[in-house]
Amino acid sequence: MAEHSTPVQGTFDDLGTPLSECTFVIVDLETTGTRAASAGITEIGAVKVCGGEVVGEYSTLVNPGMAVPPFITLLTGITQAMVAPAPAIDAVLPGFLEFAGLNRGTILVAHNAPFDVGFLKAACAAHDYTWPAPQVVDTVALARKLVTRDEVPNHKLGTLAGFFGVADQPTHRALDDARATVGVLHGLLERLGGFGVDTAEELRRFRSAPTAAQRGKRRIADDVPEAPGVYVFTDAKGEALYVGKSTNLRRRVQSYFTGSEKRGRIREMAALVEGVTPVVCETGLEAEVRELRLIAERKPPYNRRSRNPERAPWLKLTRDAFPRLSIVRAVRGDGAAYLGPFRSAREAELAREALHEAFPLRQCTRRISPSRPTAACVLAELGRCGAPCDGSETAEDYAVHADAAHGAMTADPASVVERITGRIRELSEHLRYEEAAGHRDRLAAFLSAAARSQRLAALAAIPELVAAAPAAAPAGGARTGWDVHVVRHGRLVNSGRMAPGSDPAEFTAALTRTAESVFPGPGPAPCAGAWETERVLQWLESPGVRLAESAEGWTCPVNGAEKYRHLTDWDRDGLSALTHR
Repeated sequence: MAEHSTPVQGTFDDLGTPLSECTFVIVDLETTGTRAASAGITEIGAVKVCGGEVVGEYSTLVNPGMAVPPFITLLTGITQAMVAPAPAIDAVLPGFLEFAGLNRGTILVAHNAPFDVGFLKAACAAHDYTWPAPQVVDTVALARKLVTRDEVPNHKLGTLAGFFGVADQPTHRALDDARATVGVLHGLLERLGGFGVDTAEELRRFRSAPTAAQRGKRRIADDVPEAPGVYVFTDAKGEALYVGKSTNLRRRVQSYFTGSEKRGRIREMAALVEGVTPVVCETGLEAEVRELRLIAERKPPYNRRSRNPERAPWLKLTRDAFPRLSIVRAVRGDGAAYLGPFRSAREAELAREALHEAFPLRQCTRRISPSRPTAACVLAELGRCGAPCDGSETAEDYAVHADAAHGAMTADPASVVERITGRIRELSEHLRYEEAAGHRDRLAAFLSAAARSQRLAALAAIPELVAAAPAAAPAGGARTGWDVHVVRHGRLVNSGRMAPGSDPAEFTAALTRTAESVFPGPGPAPCAGAWETERVLQWLESPGVRLAESAEGWTCPVNGAEKYRHLTDWDRDGLSALTHR
């Protein structure tokens, strides 16, 4: 497998809440006009549905605080006399919001939802209620994607209610129209189920009906297990197209061939897919690590990042007589100090500039020999270099600066921090914020890389470490067992899920006996991709993780770069505040 890898997906994939378990509140409003800014609500009707069953209804007339226009009375049958004794909207809102439960994960549904939602949001704003911002389903927009003009002449509520055979027909009264919308919603959800859209998250992402080619390829998921792990999509030649991970492999693979997939490049990829290889994993961390390794190894074209982790830049302090800072693409066992890896060459250059700001290291690339002096460059005139090239600085004197830079990279960056924050403070006092921001970016790049390198090196120094955490609970269930991982020199070498009642000592011993053997090497992450080791670190530092065994102490420099990470978040106000310290 490849030596280095970088993260692709940010979280371990979970497809979310099945629609059969969601609560929908279908709402309809009657109003005195079409604009929320100038019209008022005259009636609210709502129906609460869960699992296809009606679990509650809400209906009330509302005094709009203005005259009901004659054409509204003609359309709805609501007269001024009917709304005059009704409560005002400020008295109605609390009851409606409590019924709807929009801040408790309820999905709000309406026919032409922008109209109804617009009035409700305006009413909340006018009376100091916070709009809960729920997931909203517009049955008009959904019907336009799922019901063709060959089937219906238009997508009006009455037309769709007739098409789906809904018993409750709309009458331009709020509760009747909400009941009709319930029937239309159920008809639309049934069609969505045929396209493989069966969770709230897939419904939110749904943009259009899948193509015939997409629907035909759902068969690819037939033999994929409903288990956590990694999946590899392949083309007709067996070449990898895309690598991903999920807590439910079958459902995740199926989702690529439904209308919920809106990413253009992935829809393009789906047309090329001819097969899928599932890799079942015991734990979430194992799946994440396997995904990183597979992407680095097979370089699938439809994974946007991380296909070439071996090209990640590092900053190296060379080991010659007059060391210099060099941006390289590989870590070697040459005893040099390395900083990284960086996500871009630009970040590496910023970190190098930060070190050059603090230490008068040479920036030339030529070989220097005390017996063959050469002319000094302009940096010597500016006091930025001691000019060892022309003999002005001896190897012993130059080594003082090189040793200080080595210490800042691997142990204590205080000298870099003091130098650059002093410069930032000076520039900020003169309101030269753009220049100060440039120094901030250099310091941030250096500190981030130094902290990463020091953290990776600390874990990589441990020959063997065993840690455990409570296993993730299945949907709707309780946690069962423990996820146990064996890490050697920063590399994940074995994983397992220990069932309740198992003997921890025996389980751990079995894991360590069958774990992959690794040996120490050069650099901060010698035995695995740096991004893999960093992901292992994140897991080790997450809540609930317990360290079961460690062959050596796990320590980072007391005054290391982590101490200064807060300095990487300055904005202009933060830079200005430095002038008052």
